[in-house]
Amino acid sequence: MRPILLALAAVAFQTSTPASSDTGEVILTETSHQAEFQLVEITGALADPWSLDFLPDGRLIVTEWSGAVKIVKNGVASVSLRGAPTVLRRDEQSAGMLGVAVHPDFAQNQQVYFCFLHGDYDSNVSRIARARLDGLALVDLEVIFEGNDRSEEYHHSGCRLTWSKDGNLFATFGDRRHLPGDSQKLDSSTGTIIRINDDGTIPTDNPFSGDAGARPEIWAYGVRNVQGIASHPETGAFWFSEHGSLGGDEINILMRGANYGWPIATYGIDYDGSIITDDVELEGVEGPLIYWRPSTAPSGLAFYAGNQFPHWRGDLFMGSLGDRRLVRMELRDDRILFQEHLLAELDERIRDVRMGPDGYLYILTDADPGGIYRLEPVEN
Repeated sequence: MRPILLALAAVAFQTSTPASSDTGEVILTETSHQAEFQLVEITGALADPWSLDFLPDGRLIVTEWSGAVKIVKNGVASVSLRGAPTVLRRDEQSAGMLGVAVHPDFAQNQQVYFCFLHGDYDSNVSRIARARLDGLALVDLEVIFEGNDRSEEYHHSGCRLTWSKDGNLFATFGDRRHLPGDSQKLDSSTGTIIRINDDGTIPTDNPFSGDAGARPEIWAYGVRNVQGIASHPETGAFWFSEHGSLGGDEINILMRGANYGWPIATYGIDYDGSIITDDVELEGVEGPLIYWRPSTAPSGLAFYAGNQFPHWRGDLFMGSLGDRRLVRMELRDDRILFQEHLLAELDERIRDVRMGPDGYLYILTDADPGGIYRLEPVEN
């Protein structure tokens, strides 16, 4: 099936208690094609936040790319947690402290996982670490995985984390910008989506685990910079959003052992206008479900699976950094039929989008100050 090209023309577990139990300030009210909603500010006191997740007791845990990890409760952000990993902070929000994921069995083990850039200006690498949350401290910090993509580059780190239903951790690793060709090499973690056990060991049923010279953690490869990944509520398949170069942003469905084509097949061109490749499709390469030209800079991704917005159930939501919008997509099976752009009035770069355990949709803006917001239905 050929992908759909969509330009960026904008079209204007369930409980009743929000995950963060504050009332919050209503920032704006908006009517979409399927719902009327209000945007409620949970907190606006964050500095370039990058990712968030939910704790079982209703608190939120959030990372800031400078290296801080904070807890948000009742609309108040804590001080930075003690014991957070040491990160390499650069003047680019794909370096530093990035992804966060709470362990599915957090109630028993209090484990939280992080993906971040570590090292110095001459040699740095993507790492995954876990630690136990104890009050306002992270204790027993342990690095459980490190890529083999050491370089002086600090762009395109990827670093989204998500859990599969069988308890494996998926992580996205970017192409580090100056190493795009390595995305086609199975001996490199560059430009891949990996699958590991919760202790960092490699599942023996990964697609390349028995191949000589291949990195056994690789689940799929040929990606550029994946900053959004979410599980379909019915099929369980992971969908992911990927930054292209100039044009060529994509949404794909993650498949075992698949090659997604970067940089040998793309709908984008280089930033100087030069042609990266003449091919947009190749045999053995998975084409995107949808691509954007010009770019939208896609980030966090979430399927809506709650009861607060019945008409949104099954829709896909994506943050746009470039166009400063929340994009809602209506689906039929594996096809994207329609897109609608929301929150133009907010005019913020949306870095993360999360489906809350309370049935509300949460977004994270990466400004300084940045904030966490919740979409709530307007009661008629």
